[in-house]
Amino acid sequence: MTAPPQPTSPGTPPARVLLADDHALVRQGVRLILDGEPDLTVVAEAGDGAEAVELARAHDIDLAVLDIAMPRMTGLQAARELSRRLPDLHILILTMYDNEQYFFEALRAGASGYVLKSVADRDLVEACRAAVRDEPFVYPGAERALVRSYLERLHRGDGLPERAVTEREEEILKLVAEGHTSKEIGELLFISAKTVERHRANLLHKLGMKDRLELTRYAIRAGLIEP
Repeated sequence: MTAPPQPTSPGTPPARVLLADDHALVRQGVRLILDGEPDLTVVAEAGDGAEAVELARAHDIDLAVLDIAMPRMTGLQAARELSRRLPDLHILILTMYDNEQYFFEALRAGASGYVLKSVADRDLVEACRAAVRDEPFVYPGAERALVRSYLERLHRGDGLPERAVTEREEEILKLVAEGHTSKEIGELLFISAKTVERHRANLLHKLGMKDRLELTRYAIRAGLIEP
């Protein structure tokens, strides 16, 4: 029987963790789990993905633990941004969604692990230690199903599903669904309101939708915002 992974050796400084979730109670619970370990310490907390990116750039962070569904910027969007700006940062996705597509999107975004909130008390510490060692982590029970599904798609010649929208369109879709104006979105993304309107028109055309309400429903189904 293989021995469980061990924490870092005595004398090694604990890994510095950034925790991002828009629910304060969830952050509090996860912090209790991580701060109870000698080799992990939470040094920063964020309530949304954009704040997580700002804090990661401002602090000396070893590991970012990101919820998927957050305001302004999702965990996947934040992971993509952090991977570009801080390529040495380790990233874990913490989510309530037991979803194969999210798992592959998380890997594509630069995350090394995917942990379900429902079993965070069991898996999160091990996942954090694996990420810090630069090793992948998949929650127990998912490996066979993920590999089987992927192999079945390869045999059919399907490969991975294509993204319905670009990363920039996804950012704008999320902010539109959250009720932000074109001017506010432009300020958040450092683009002009006119460019926002053009992306919004492209989204409506690409997705075959008529208005903000339909975009919002799509954003909920895609996990970009919570209902």
